[in-house]
Amino acid sequence: MGVTVDVHQVYKYPFEQVVASFLRKYPNPMDKNVISVRTVEERRDVSTGVVYRKRIAICRNVVPEILRKVSILKVPDIQLEEESWLNPQERNMAIQSHCLTWTQYASMKEESVFRESVENPNWTEFIQRGRISITGAGFLNCILETFAGTFLRQGAQKGIRIMETLLKEQCGAPSAE
Repeated sequence: MGVTVDVHQVYKYPFEQVVASFLRKYPNPMDKNVISVRTVEERRDVSTGVVYRKRIAICRNVVPEILRKVSILKVPDIQLEEESWLNPQERNMAIQSHCLTWTQYASMKEESVFRESVENPNWTEFIQRGRISITGAGFLNCILETFAGTFLRQGAQKGIRIMETLLKEQCGAPSAE
């Protein structure tokens, strides 16, 4: 089955400021579930100028305690891998993320894009699609997918609020034009 969550947001800030804030977003006190984020690979393609980054995030296990009675869910932390391709000339950044924990039971993938807004070149459009599917947990598949979908939706909205807060703190009021 699986659960898909789509998000669309326009940040009224230039692309460069939004990307810089995104790359510094975690960890921070506004989301205590993200423990650490570290860059494990970074390189620039000299012919295209595209910057490739691979980062690993360590997050707290947010599965409800009652569901952690199942041994496979009894882990303190979850690891996520994020790959990004930043094209400064075209003013876009594509991001792909997936979960490295529970890969034999669950698939969590997100695809995101930051790009210059078509409405205003001083704004940045953010589009994200996240998908979670659970297998191998028997009757718990549906329950876990429902929880995961809710968590994914809430997490996406929380991420947008954090970005808005960071942008205001780092860059001032949003651009009206």
